[in-house]
This record gives sequence, C-alpha cells and structure tokens, in this order.
Amino acid sequence: MRPLVILNVVGLTPALLPLAPRLSALAHAPLRGVFPAVTMTAQATLLTGELPRVHGVVGNTWYWRRLGEVRNWVQSSALLGAEPLYRTAARRARERGQNFTCAKLFWWFNQGSGCDWSVTPKPHYGSDGSKEFDILTEPPELARELRAKLGPFPFAAFWGPRAGLASSRWIADATNLVIHTRRPALTLCYLPHLDYDLQRHGDRADTARLVAEADACAATVLDAARAVDAAVLVVSEYGIAPVRRAVHPNRELRRAGLLRVRDGPFGEMLDPTTSRAFAVCDHQAAHVYVRDGADLPAVTQTLRAVPGVAAVLDRAAQAEPGIDHPDSGELVLLSEPDAWFAYPYWLDDARAPDFARSVDIHRKPGYDPCELFLAGGNLGAAFTLLRKKLGLRYRFRTCPLDASVVRGSHGLVPADSAHGPLIACSEPGVLPAAPAMTGVRDLALGLMGL
Repeated sequence: MRPLVILNVVGLTPALLPLAPRLSALAHAPLRGVFPAVTMTAQATLLTGELPRVHGVVGNTWYWRRLGEVRNWVQSSALLGAEPLYRTAARRARERGQNFTCAKLFWWFNQGSGCDWSVTPKPHYGSDGSKEFDILTEPPELARELRAKLGPFPFAAFWGPRAGLASSRWIADATNLVIHTRRPALTLCYLPHLDYDLQRHGDRADTARLVAEADACAATVLDAARAVDAAVLVVSEYGIAPVRRAVHPNRELRRAGLLRVRDGPFGEMLDPTTSRAFAVCDHQAAHVYVRDGADLPAVTQTLRAVPGVAAVLDRAAQAEPGIDHPDSGELVLLSEPDAWFAYPYWLDDARAPDFARSVDIHRKPGYDPCELFLAGGNLGAAFTLLRKKLGLRYRFRTCPLDASVVRGSHGLVPADSAHGPLIACSEPGVLPAAPAMTGVRDLALGLMGL
C-alpha cells in the first residue's frame, strides 16, 4: 500500500494556480464541484463520493426540524450518511491483511471519525459564557506534543477578525510533524487561510501574495510527502467570487408576516418553531423552511421578487443539483453571481440580538462573514487588545452589522470552471479527463492500491 497525502487548499482555483509555483508543478485540472459549494458539503462529497441527497450534509448550517433549532458547523462524523474514504480504506486493508492508519488534520467531521490521529479546533466553553481556545486531538496526548513543539494553535487566526496565514502555517507544520513521526497510510490536511481575505476583499485582495503564502504552506506538506514516498492529491472546495451586494431574505419574509421573532433582554431572537417561513443563509445559497405547504406559493412569490435572488428551487427542482434531501429546505435559494445571502432578520439594528456583534458561529441562524471584520477599526482593535491584556472573559461586541463590507463569497457552481475548484496530483497520467468531486474518493483509493 503506497501512502497518500490529500491536501485541501481552500479557495484555490485553476485561474489562481499559476501564482503557486510548487502546486502548479503537479498535474492538474478543473474539478467539477457540488452545490452548495461550501465547506461541509464539499468535504462530505470528497470523503464519501456522494451528493448531498445521499450523504445528507446540505450545507454548513441547516434547520434540525425535530429539535426546532438551526445548527451550524457541527463536527460529528456521524453526520455523514455514507462511508467516508478512510473507513472504506481501513476495511479493504483489513480484508487483505494489510495495516492501514490515517491522520486527519483539520478536515471536518473529525469528532468520532475513528482515525488513528486527528486534530480539530475545539474551544472550551465556561458556564459564564467564556471561551478558551484549544484543539481536540486523538489520541489526547497528541495535543500536548503539538503544543510543545509548535506552540499553541493560533485559534484567532483560524476564524474571526484576525483570521489569516498563521493558522495555515501551524497546520502545515503539524502535518509535517505527524507524517514524519507517525507515517500514516493516509494523511488529510486542510489549509484555510486563502479563504479569508478573498471573502473580506474579493477582487480587491492581494491575491498574488495570498496564493504565494498558501503555496509555501503547501510546500511544507509536499516536502514531507516526498520524504516518505507518499503520493499527493491536492483538492479545493470552491472558488471565491467577487460580490457587490448582500441580500436579506429573512427581512423580506418578516415584512411579509411569515417570520416571527421573540423580543427580550438580549434583542430579537428568531423563533423558527412559530415562523411560517424563514431562511438559513449560507453564502450564495439558502435553505428556506416552510412550516405549512399551503404557504409555499406565497413564500415562493415573495422570494422571487427579491433583487439578487436568481432562482427558487422547490423539491422537484432540487433533484437536478442533488440537494433533494429531507434536511434541505422546502425551498432552496440561489443568489445572483454578484450577490450573497445574509442571515439578519431584525429590521432595526437597535434590536439586533447580542450575538450579532460577536464571533459566535454556533448561535447565529446562518453563516456570518461579517465575523471576519472588526467594527470600530482601530478603536475596536484597541478594545480587543485591552481585553486580552486584562484577562477579561466577557466578550466585546466587535463585529459589524453592515453586510456590505463583505466583498467575496461562494456557494454557486461557477459558469467558468477556471474559477471553481481544482484537483492536482503528483502522479502523471492519473487524473481522469473530466474529474468530478464525487470521484475523488475512488481516485484516492486507487492511488493507495485499495
């Protein structure tokens, strides 16, 4: 069995690849992606070879009808409705009397994955609302080893106003260490930072610098793979498109009397159980949950009239992109290419919920890229620094409410494959003529001889 390293360089596209000398030296091709083109859905497809209708991961966030709650960024491996690559590989290796091991670094669905070595971001949450950054590893002592050799994981560089290069550098160094000390049969590494400034600034980002930084981090992993004679697959999940406008479907549903909130001491909270319709927004896609089928015509009419909405897919239309799963909304929205969907449902910023101004990914009923920005500019940065120096546990409200600051997004399948995901391989002649994300799993098994 030949070892394999799969490197996920988020946001890298065929159009950007020439700016990455190490990665562009590999055999490469555009990769036909999935809808919605978002992290959890793309990774679920890469790992299982299935579309959302089968693996069930219909976005980064969706409404859990039996709980009456919107859940975001859930990490459990049990969410995958089909067998992931590493479990298939382990089963086939056992059948052949071979030993298979896997290291999974920062790919999603890491909790309960069964991988021999895993590393995933996981803060500690105190009863007073405080949060201490940390990583969760398997085995637990791996966290201590990584901290001792690399320093603490720079969690603030993984998400939030300070998200940037430091997170990818640490992950690349951790992957290098694990490859050399553990020699896994399969290593999965996720490098995130190219995603951040492309979302913040769109076509105004310093793209050449960002891609060069991602290439340098990838080189650390490529060199480690070469040292142990491992084959390499490089994939990405989506490309970032420049956007000019934010669309607020929940505000339109509220104005139409279809969405309800509960007002209280911490602002207005979405009430999904009594709302006739509400949208769970996820970049350039949104799942719209409609409690009573009799309201579908009115909801559809309301949303089709919203500027920036390109399409409203009912259950029948969801079959074509493969998003027809029970956890999907009764309706699924696609934005125009220059637009994205923002989750806010309040009509007056004075009544915004307290979490709206915080980096609080698990409480917001939708994805919020405004968390990549710092409200108040230098003043906001000064407050954040003061909080850190004083060791204060409460959270300053530092995220802007103005969604127009966001200049890049993703989620749609692009018309031009040069601006979508890609695949690259260290082995010439291996890539199929028209590679698809659903075929990466089998390609990886073939490279390992499984």
